[in-house]
Order: sequence, then structure tokens, then C-alpha cells
Amino acid sequence: MSEAGYSHGNATTSPLVYLVDDDSDYREEMVSGLSRLGLDVYGFGDASALYRAYAVKPSDIVVIDIHLDGEDGLSMTTHLRAAGSVGIVIASAKGSAADRVEGLQKGADAYLVKPFEPRELAATVLALSQRLHQQPVSSRGTAPEWSLVESGWVLSDGLGHRLRLTTAEQRMLELLFRERGRVVDRSALVEALGEDVDDFNYVRLDISMSRLRRRAGKANMLLPLHTIRGRGFTFAS
Repeated sequence: MSEAGYSHGNATTSPLVYLVDDDSDYREEMVSGLSRLGLDVYGFGDASALYRAYAVKPSDIVVIDIHLDGEDGLSMTTHLRAAGSVGIVIASAKGSAADRVEGLQKGADAYLVKPFEPRELAATVLALSQRLHQQPVSSRGTAPEWSLVESGWVLSDGLGHRLRLTTAEQRMLELLFRERGRVVDRSALVEALGEDVDDFNYVRLDISMSRLRRRAGKANMLLPLHTIRGRGFTFAS
């Protein structure tokens, strides 16, 4: 059995780990160290990159720094916790009791204070993975299968969660679903809304997408809707 593996029946499995940190040197150091200890680990620089990878292949564990460009680690923790039983470890230089309590209240399973060695993080990940793996199969997360139902007015993740859409959300998602996995230009989304691309205030588009993500989160849905800076949006799954 490898140092970072766990035994299940007669098989030995290494948990799939996604690590999010915007310090590229630190991220590479941790990914390299965890890999040498037997973990199957991939690093990402921000929330958008993580969400795209997670939508394609959910990981067993996500390790998250709090201070990130764009969406911060606490927001990510809340978002991922709504998705199901993924293990979440916060790894941050913020080490006060209040910081640790807030991270755990947001949904983290463990909170490590930097600096620490890869071995400590590997041991934390392994212990958390073992605990999650011992849960009944019915309680573990399953990859969502997204669809628009009820004539396109309800978004379903195939896991029992549903969200009734507004007219604007329905029109935008209909286009994003047709182009699923590809980037849809902002102007194309404005046209789908029936608006004039020359007179439209594009801030409204960003607000609408943010509102849709928040509403989906409240419905316990991790929406794989991602902003591609300078281009548009993509629905990744």
C-alpha cells in the first residue's frame, strides 16, 4: 500500500486531489511534494480553473487557499459544500481562532495554517479521504447530469435538485447548453436576451450570471457556469 493510499476491499486507491493556490511557486511545491507521497494531485490558480476541472471530473478532496484572485477560498468552500460530499481542506496563512472557526463553519472538513510540510497535508488528506470513503455509497457525491426540463424553464442537475428559471436565465442557459463546453461570446448572450448589443450595459450580464450562480447554490447545485475573462461564458458540463 502506498503511503498516501487507502485500502478498499482488495484494492488500493489514491484519492484524487485538486489544490487551489494563486502562488505558482507554492502550488508547484505542494503538488510535487504530494505527488511524491503517492497522491494523485493537480494544481489550479483560481476558482474558475478549479470549477472547470471539477465539472468534468469531480475530485475526492479539494485543498483551498483563502486569498485568491477573483472568488476567494471561503466562497469556494461554501459553493463546493453545496455540491455534496467532497472533502475540503483550507490551507491558509490566516491562523487565528476566528479564521479557523469561520473556515469550518463555511464547510471545510479541516483547516491547516501555513507554513506546513507536504507530509502534514498528505496525512490530513488521507485521513479525510478514508473517512469519506467509509460513508455509505448513497451518501457520497455523484457527478451531476445537467438538463433543462419542463420546456426549458427548469434547470435539473439529475441529483434531485431543480431550479425554476427566470425568462432571462432560461434564454441564456438555452444558448449555453447548445454550445456546451464552448465559450459563448457576451454579445451572443445579449442577442439571446433580445437586447441591442450596441446599447446594452454589459454589467447587467455579469450581475445576471452572478445571481444565477447564487440561486443555484441556494438550491444545493454547483453550477459549472464559468466566466472567461475578456470573452464570455461557458457551461462546462
